[in-house]
Amino acid sequence: MSAGTATGFWPAEPGDIQSPASDRGELAMEAIALRKEFKIGRRQSLTAARDVSFNLYRGAVIALVGESGSGKSTVARLLAGQETLTSGRVTLDGKPVDLASRGHFRAYKSQVQLVFQDPFSSLNPVHTVRYHLARPVRLHQHKTSSADVEAELGSLMEQVRLTPADQFLAKYPHELSGGQRQRVSFARALAAHPSVLLADEPVSMLDVSIRLEMLNLLDELRNNFKLALLYITHDIASARYFADEVLVMYAGEIVERGSAEQVTQQPAHPYTQLLVSSAPDPDNLGSILKTGGKRGANNAETPGRIVSACPFHPRCPFAEQKCRDERPPLMRVSATRGAACWRLDVAAPDVVAAGAGPDGH
Repeated sequence: MSAGTATGFWPAEPGDIQSPASDRGELAMEAIALRKEFKIGRRQSLTAARDVSFNLYRGAVIALVGESGSGKSTVARLLAGQETLTSGRVTLDGKPVDLASRGHFRAYKSQVQLVFQDPFSSLNPVHTVRYHLARPVRLHQHKTSSADVEAELGSLMEQVRLTPADQFLAKYPHELSGGQRQRVSFARALAAHPSVLLADEPVSMLDVSIRLEMLNLLDELRNNFKLALLYITHDIASARYFADEVLVMYAGEIVERGSAEQVTQQPAHPYTQLLVSSAPDPDNLGSILKTGGKRGANNAETPGRIVSACPFHPRCPFAEQKCRDERPPLMRVSATRGAACWRLDVAAPDVVAAGAGPDGH
């Protein structure tokens, strides 16, 4: 099946697919055709991110979803300036980002903060909570007087609900629970007064009993500070609850995108269907991946090395010869939705026939 047939979808050009999050606020950050290759031998390389493009908007949550090794954390590190781009570019508030100079990098870090998955390893065990928060307050907010710094620390602790502040500021990371350490990580990120927050699996290492509480806190901080939030997770059920738009990654590239409701209730790409059908959700999110002879088959190749085929084809029950011969581009399914699959008419006939998900665009 070729693109542009009567099924009503075609390769998406830049700007063809509008983000459902764009109504939330102004554009804060653009990721444009990000690519990252890691050398793994004298003549070999692994593509961890390939042509990844999306926008972040103030006050909105974009969820980047995929299994371990899909490239989600690599994208976060690229946006945070912790990895060097192989190609592509990033803009912040409409201006190209240049991290070559130390001065530009410091200014960028004031606006873009990354919250890590493990709150224990991201905090220095020999320093107190006060040290972890006071340093970014002085560095990024340029506060010098002790009174001003202490007032800001009290405000930050109140924002993340660690009160009374004095009780926690004097503690060391090992004296806190996992949830309390992650709250400190949130407070440390907020101390820079950022406009963009990159949250890399921020609740995956916490007890199940407090994950929803932490997501609610993150949502409250997003609202209070009008943050553009990138929420990275392997849990598509939490993305449905938390995000405005969901981007599904596989083997370093975005294979589906759309509103959280669209993607989780009527997944189009076979990989998204697999994620949804595996989610422990009482509502039985979306459709179940149709059975096929190769369901659950192991990928015989490293996905990052598959350069001329659909990276999901070794695991896909709908794969045909075209999937083995050509890498599918992101197809425009509707004004706010896209999927990279040659077999959308078979994998998701209802989505294709409607030209959209439940939102009816």
